[in-house]
Amino acid sequence: METVVERPAALDVHKEHVTACVRVPGLDGGREQQVAEFATTVAGLLTLRDWLAAYGVRQVTMEATGVFWKPVWAVLEDEFELLLVNARHVKQVPGRKTDVKDAEWLCQLAEAGLLRSSFVPPKPIRALRNLTRYRKTQIQERAREANRLHKALEDTGIKLDCVATNILGKSGRAMLDALVAGTTDPEVLADLARGRLRAKIPALREALEGRFDHLHAVWIGAILNHLDFLDEQISGLTEAIGEQIAPFEQAVELLCTIPGVQRRTAEVIVSEIGIDMSVFPTAKHLASWAGQCPGNDQSAGKRRSGHTRKGSKWLKIALDEAALAATRTKGSYLQAQYQRLRPRIGHSRALLAVQHSMLVAYWHMFSTGETHHDLGGNYFRKRDPERTT
Repeated sequence: METVVERPAALDVHKEHVTACVRVPGLDGGREQQVAEFATTVAGLLTLRDWLAAYGVRQVTMEATGVFWKPVWAVLEDEFELLLVNARHVKQVPGRKTDVKDAEWLCQLAEAGLLRSSFVPPKPIRALRNLTRYRKTQIQERAREANRLHKALEDTGIKLDCVATNILGKSGRAMLDALVAGTTDPEVLADLARGRLRAKIPALREALEGRFDHLHAVWIGAILNHLDFLDEQISGLTEAIGEQIAPFEQAVELLCTIPGVQRRTAEVIVSEIGIDMSVFPTAKHLASWAGQCPGNDQSAGKRRSGHTRKGSKWLKIALDEAALAATRTKGSYLQAQYQRLRPRIGHSRALLAVQHSMLVAYWHMFSTGETHHDLGGNYFRKRDPERTT
């Protein structure tokens, strides 16, 4: 293979150690390679950095192995050009399956320029991404805990959720706290209703009649305490995200001009994609990276599959929420697009098309700095009036 990178290095990363391979020009005009193993502690990674610098390495390649590549990347990113590659793109040939052989093969591919680097955002975006992802896990955990509360109330025979829309609102929470404290009289509990819920006091008295005992108080009290803890965690994370995203505030506001995109969703999208669109040559590259476009698998003139590739699940969740909200935004192009496609290709694919349109808009907005210009809900009727007729 032709040498494209003169002094490449490749790392086979594991939890406790890193196997490194360097290929450099030899004294006889050929190529020489050196292999060494280093610990993944900070001291070991600093030794690895000095070892690579001693050989004049400028480009270092490593596979995306779980989360184990992250501390290695953090130590080396300021000194070297780093390439993070998909392990599926560098499959081994038969008989090459040891840590040393893995590093050697990866180094040979890097030397020949046959590797394509994965997208790794800069440090500020990575830090923001950690916060938004963890906040999402806490929100999901809160939803699960709220479902457990509903299940626990069913065990007591209390049907509060059949009368109150939100049992964790002010009125519902006051009733639950009173139950945990030992008050089981339906008359007293129903009188804790506030606002419009007071009009349902007769129904509340009937719904609050149940079999609430001491064990239920312990069980539901623990659930309520956990919900309070999660609310506090989410609030703290939201505050930290607000501080971290301050340099990207203009980007968040720009993204919120797309129908269906609210601030929290915009924060997630910015943290997953970033604002530098130079890493994606076209909007199609961005949609492909995000896994929001049809797959392309053809052989012998036949199309075998159109399944989308896997992208960031966190970005997928945010786009799902935004697309569903956009389909309910009256008079918007995205709603019209969804309603036009759904009868023909179904809900899931029509929603995927809306998400694809959002990503295309995102790429153009952050490439040009322009706000989103909605084409309107009657765009398709104006574009082809004869078909509409």
